[in-house]
Amino acid sequence: MLARLLRTASSLVGFEPLHRSGPGKRRNSSGGRRADAVLDQYVDAMPCAQNAIDVVPGWNLAMPPHVGAAAGDTPLYQDARIPWCLEQFGSIAGRKVLELGPLEGMHTYLLDQQQPAFIHAIEANRLAFLRCLITKELLEIKHAKFMLGNFLPWLEQTDVRYDLIVASGVLYHMSNPVHLLELIGQRSDAVYLWTHCFSEQAMPNGDPRREALSGEVEAIGFRGLNVPLYRRGYHNAWKAKAFCGGMHDRHYWMERDDILRILGLLGFDDIRMAHDQPDHPNGPAFSVFARRSAPGA
Repeated sequence: MLARLLRTASSLVGFEPLHRSGPGKRRNSSGGRRADAVLDQYVDAMPCAQNAIDVVPGWNLAMPPHVGAAAGDTPLYQDARIPWCLEQFGSIAGRKVLELGPLEGMHTYLLDQQQPAFIHAIEANRLAFLRCLITKELLEIKHAKFMLGNFLPWLEQTDVRYDLIVASGVLYHMSNPVHLLELIGQRSDAVYLWTHCFSEQAMPNGDPRREALSGEVEAIGFRGLNVPLYRRGYHNAWKAKAFCGGMHDRHYWMERDDILRILGLLGFDDIRMAHDQPDHPNGPAFSVFARRSAPGA
């Protein structure tokens, strides 16, 4: 499994595998290059954080200044949303945390500093997963286990019940966001979401933020509630190494009130909101923390 992952990583970052000549074949031992040239698979430089970052392309997030290396531009290592989540939940010391879509591990880094029992962080994007592993090493994240794969079957099949589920930047990338909320409700009595949402008022016709919307609206039923879902596409953004969307080009946004109603139907009766951004450049967005006062309801 590890060998296959490393081969996949090599192809993604542009390395060429070494080829050996078969029996009876002769080839130049230098492969057509100077014998003292450094092979592509090697770094002939003093070990440093930048070497590790440069292994994988497409970084979105900046490293904290103490790392002394350049990655992406967004400084999520000082994101106020995770501290707000923890203010609502309370201490996570010794608690079990599930993080959906850690991207490059910066929220994981903030959670890890609070000494949880463990963090299961599940990322489906191969390059993002590799960047998480580099972040884990550079920032000395101690309590997190990063896993590569789809978190939906994990939520469906795991027997772990988490004290807190963190899903920042995830819900609006789902092909069935209602199903994700239902699965979260089965695995925890507390959840933090940051998500974009559809709003006719905040994003009327003519708003350029609607360009990615197809105009199609599908409705599904959930426990007597009729939920409209607004279809969206990535318009080939997934071709970029830095792509950080979902695994399907067809995904759906929900209206904020429907998200809150579904959380209520799932038994979350303590619901708090923050970071309301109707003018967010990518579309209306907000944070919500939800908890059940009666565990397991």
